Amino acid sequence: MEKVRTRDFIYTTDDLFFASTNYLHPEDRYISFLRYIPNPNGDRLKNGKKYSKVDSTESYNYIRENHPEYLYFCENTNKEMMGVPINKVKKIIKPEKRLEEIRESFIGENEIFSKLLSIADFFHFKAGISYENLGISGSILPGLQKKEVSDIDFVIYGLLNHNKAIEAFKKYHNKEIDVNGNTIKLNKVNDDFWEKVYKKRIRDSSLSKDEFFFYEKRKFNRGLIDGTLFDILSTRNYDEVTEKWADVKYEPIGISKIECTIEDALGAYDNPSRYKIKDLKVIEGIDEKITEVVSFTHTYAGEVYEGEKAICKGKVEKVIKNNGESSYQLVVGTTREAIDEYIKLKDFPPK
Repeated sequence: MEKVRTRDFIYTTDDLFFASTNYLHPEDRYISFLRYIPNPNGDRLKNGKKYSKVDSTESYNYIRENHPEYLYFCENTNKEMMGVPINKVKKIIKPEKRLEEIRESFIGENEIFSKLLSIADFFHFKAGISYENLGISGSILPGLQKKEVSDIDFVIYGLLNHNKAIEAFKKYHNKEIDVNGNTIKLNKVNDDFWEKVYKKRIRDSSLSKDEFFFYEKRKFNRGLIDGTLFDILSTRNYDEVTEKWADVKYEPIGISKIECTIEDALGAYDNPSRYKIKDLKVIEGIDEKITEVVSFTHTYAGEVYEGEKAICKGKVEKVIKNNGESSYQLVVGTTREAIDEYIKLKDFPPK
């Protein structure tokens, strides 16, 4: 069984494109989510055939109606999940290989590829990251991008490498710099963009607009190159994935609101985001020794830094290992909208 990481794509024998959402997979399938389906009226073209992108609701509806074999109940997580059965896999498409293909074949005729390669050169020469640890995901990965690409989903492999990429963007943003003989400029995202994202993501009072703007602006995981948005996404290297699918089971036990200090935020931009915590104080809800906060929503990726005091609310899970050991984690983003679930600073605005 070929190794598949978060952000890899899987093309199936049913002409469907799935995005992997996990590093760990059961023996008979790859945990992943449907992204593109064949559609004669679709707005994406590949090999003379049209496709369309589907959102979460459309994805589940399409699978239930047409291919229910892609759904199964997962005993590890105690919930229904989507995944590609091994016998349905036609091709695994990897971000690092796709970037390598573009670098080797590019002859200067594609504007979006030109921007993509400028970003790759920036992270290579200014952040010191090898090209082997860079990749491209999103619609460009399976070759289903529209003519006018709205954004570039750039992948950095290795948690420390991702930190280097963020720091390089912080240092050089809004400046004209020479990269491999070309002059490029990577800009911060403006407030109009964050206004749109806030209206799209936040569905309750968990974060005020001022709070949302503050957190997103200090993350430096999104920028602009010649008007095109790019994301700096984090994916673990193979040697950073030490667990196995059957090693752990998760048992939901209730809801808690906690106060804590962020002890380790190295995995803050991973999927899911991970924060190791200390100085736990349970404000309300399940009173267990929570040692980690994890988030399944982009909103709370990179939200808080090491040493900061945070307030977090979400669902408590008991993490049960095969060797009998157990621990507790607080999960934020158990639904797409993350209603009444959050990670934020204890004191806002910070002093």
